[in-house]
Amino acid sequence: MDFTFTEEQRAAVEAARAVFADVAPDGVPSPALTPGAVADDFDRALWSRLAASDLLGLVLAEEHGGSGLDAIALCLVLREASKVLARVPLLEHCATAMAVQAHGSPELAADLLPGAARGDLVLTAAPHGRSGHDPAELAVVARPDGDTWTLEGTQTAVAWAHGADWIAVPAHTGEGDAVLALVPRGAEGLALAEQVSTNGERYAELALDGVRVAPTHLIDDPAAWERLRQLLATGTCALALGLGEAVLTMTGQYTGKREQFGFPVATFQAVAVQAADRYIDLRAMEVTLWQAAWRLDAATGGAGGPLPSAGDVAVAKIWASEGVRRVVQTAQHLHGGFGADTDYALHRYHAWAKQLELQLGPAAAHEEALGDLLAAHPLA
Repeated sequence: MDFTFTEEQRAAVEAARAVFADVAPDGVPSPALTPGAVADDFDRALWSRLAASDLLGLVLAEEHGGSGLDAIALCLVLREASKVLARVPLLEHCATAMAVQAHGSPELAADLLPGAARGDLVLTAAPHGRSGHDPAELAVVARPDGDTWTLEGTQTAVAWAHGADWIAVPAHTGEGDAVLALVPRGAEGLALAEQVSTNGERYAELALDGVRVAPTHLIDDPAAWERLRQLLATGTCALALGLGEAVLTMTGQYTGKREQFGFPVATFQAVAVQAADRYIDLRAMEVTLWQAAWRLDAATGGAGGPLPSAGDVAVAKIWASEGVRRVVQTAQHLHGGFGADTDYALHRYHAWAKQLELQLGPAAAHEEALGDLLAAHPLA
């Protein structure tokens, strides 16, 4: 078996590294020193460079102006983005575009995807529901209303909503069916309330009061929301991996230079053992991430497995949610008081790691979901 990445996937990584090479994690005010959001908008200059490098259309078909790559390629790019705390809606944009491409009507694809590939249109998604705990599709009800659909409900913690052009809103029809509506940010009846994330980014609570959606902009295939949900979760695992790798590198560099009793602290057994444990966490996060991303692509191609792809995504989330927390906590411990210095970037990575951990949810919940899948799909 060959587990190496394809030439196209490696080329995407090289392009991403070139784009992110000049990105500074401290390019905006510190979230620890800012009472509100650290900026009103995402990094538009970086967004333009991503578009110019064809990375925004990475996962779209050539007919829409994309490169025709897969979820693995997207996760590889996201991994590089999080190493520098890139402030762009790359995950939400690409995941939404993939869901539209796979499940949307030809009219919807033609309306959104070419602009999304060029970066002219910015897409985001509302995956957290009303509270972040209940299924997101239950927070909004979609009702047929003549030749349109009407949306009523609330979605919280919607990333980059103030700067997006279109928002993918999961909803239910009242009959147990999940649908996915593409709503323009300026739609009548849609109100955005200001929210601030743990890492200081500007989020929004969406209040939908009689928002009308054309039939072509509502995807009634239940697999659309499920695919978008799994893509967002797997992409968040990729962000956690890249962030953790950057933090462990920072820790290695610091402990290699910081001396105590005349020796670098990295040579002390207690320090080396803690760093080794976190390295093991990262390798487990990595292997479960690639398994989940591969299953998402394989499921699209018709390949199955002993469990649905949701099982692989759950395993990746278990490792990512706990692993990224352990990595940054150990980093803070090994840095001593220097890790809390707001002139040093580690505290920013800690805030982003906590935001990713909250987005992923507790490992215990994913373990319960995995148990339910195992009970429903006994392994032979």
